[in-house]
Amino acid sequence: MNNDSLYELFNNGGMRIALIGALSILSLFLLAQTITIATDFGRSGVPATDTVTVQGDGQVALAPDVARISFTVQNTKTAVVDAQAATTKQANAALEFVKTQGVADKDVKTLSYNISPQYSYPNPCQAGTLCPTYGGAPKVTGYQVSETIQITMRDLSAVGAMLGGLGKLEVQNVNGPAFALDDSTAGYDAARADAIDKAKAQAELLAKQLGVHLGKIVNFSESSGGYAYPMMAYGMGGGVSESKAVPDISVGENTYNASVSITYEIR
Repeated sequence: MNNDSLYELFNNGGMRIALIGALSILSLFLLAQTITIATDFGRSGVPATDTVTVQGDGQVALAPDVARISFTVQNTKTAVVDAQAATTKQANAALEFVKTQGVADKDVKTLSYNISPQYSYPNPCQAGTLCPTYGGAPKVTGYQVSETIQITMRDLSAVGAMLGGLGKLEVQNVNGPAFALDDSTAGYDAARADAIDKAKAQAELLAKQLGVHLGKIVNFSESSGGYAYPMMAYGMGGGVSESKAVPDISVGENTYNASVSITYEIR
């Protein structure tokens, strides 16, 4: 290619733009490589072998700020529609009471709604007599409709009154109160922070005893030990005074646990 051809090539506007673009991309690539090399300068490509690993077990006790209670209303009637009507009426009465206790709509939810046929199994033999195996088909005698509702209470001082009131409404299967933190991760986060502090203190003490210096953290792992809360016992039997129907509920504290493992480079 002669000089005239080269001049025409570089004098072409489109070619000149393409060359400038290519040079710009190459410059950016070289800059990125330079930054990477500078960042990795002094780092060994071989995993650290001079390390020390410490463990930390954390535990915190926090007072709960919510109580969750669930209950079921159920009725059995010959027709499904009648069972639904009876259950709806009872559930609405229970929910009306719940709202009078200051529970917000957002803290009430239905956990399940079930319609179950009820069967009878006729036995042609009298009790106490030897009978052949009965092979007749069971007969549907009615339908049971049940609804299970869960409420979240934020005024823990009103839990006893809530349980007493639900008992007077004759709802079934009252479960709770389950005392907890509304932020389900807050307890574990606090326990993990305590575990990390203990692991760091152990690492500093160990480094001092060994006469070494701690470097960067090269590995970290954690596990949750869960938490426990006190189980409350209460009774809501009939034929007792109103004062006795309202149970005394102790809130207590929930205990949260966490364990961590931290590996440091040592120098």
